[in-house]
Amino acid sequence: MNSLDESQSLENRGPFEARYLAFLETISTLRPSLHRYCARMTGSVMDGEDIVQEALFEAYRKLSQFDQNRPLKPWLFRIAHNRSIDFLRRRGVRDEAEIAAALPEAIEPADPVLGMGKAVEHFVLTLPPKERACILLKDVFDYSLEETAELIDSTVGGVKAALKRARSKLAESPAQTKPTRSVSPELKQVMQLYVERFNRRDWDGVRELISADARLNVAERFVGKFGEASYFFNYDRWPWPWRLALGEVDDEPVIIVLRRGVDTWTPHSAIRFSVSGQSVTRIVDYIHCPWVLSAATNVAVAKA
Repeated sequence: MNSLDESQSLENRGPFEARYLAFLETISTLRPSLHRYCARMTGSVMDGEDIVQEALFEAYRKLSQFDQNRPLKPWLFRIAHNRSIDFLRRRGVRDEAEIAAALPEAIEPADPVLGMGKAVEHFVLTLPPKERACILLKDVFDYSLEETAELIDSTVGGVKAALKRARSKLAESPAQTKPTRSVSPELKQVMQLYVERFNRRDWDGVRELISADARLNVAERFVGKFGEASYFFNYDRWPWPWRLALGEVDDEPVIIVLRRGVDTWTPHSAIRFSVSGQSVTRIVDYIHCPWVLSAATNVAVAKA
């Protein structure tokens, strides 16, 4: 089955079956590194999680093809890598334009950034996908040249060449400032109303904000039509106290799910929206994936 068909089947599958949830449980120890890789490849902890979700569903569908005598982690990484490359190709023209706009006209030599540990992960967005992948796999995740070549479907010579180009670029380039995201007035207004009504548990009022054919993705639990999900019921019976607030994750406007602790509310997860006019057309809820916010560089919550 090709990647398009797999993506479509994921889009329309509804509640996740118990066998798939059991599969997710068996690979739970690999999730942090898979997410970290995809997040650094895409430049977004939420895009990275979306790709991990797609990759794990693809892996689950192909389990019968997996050689049980081989380690599972490289196989999952290769699927996640291919999904990341597909994502970058879809976004390629826009990403190149954003990078070009962020680059200064004259670049002064800077001290090499390699050897700065995790800091390298945040510089790789200036690199083409292959060089980006090689730096992450070899210099961040400590894969060998041979393992890296297998994961990205290249040769050891190709990996060495990509690493040389990437390290040279990183050593000569200053840190890049991410372009500021613009937020439409419609999105801001809808998000504000959504938060207010959701916190009051005014479910009819929330439904008024959502289009009839809106899509819902509750990561690791449900993908399909919003109207076919028990979304509000699940929040009503959630096992710990919560409330929503406007916020940002790495400068992207989102809704933050706050969890009440002993004496304060702390960010737990994020909800993403797509809006057309005054209606929500797509919701992606990461409440089952608290590691997404843990991997973010900045999480900001607006004051109530």
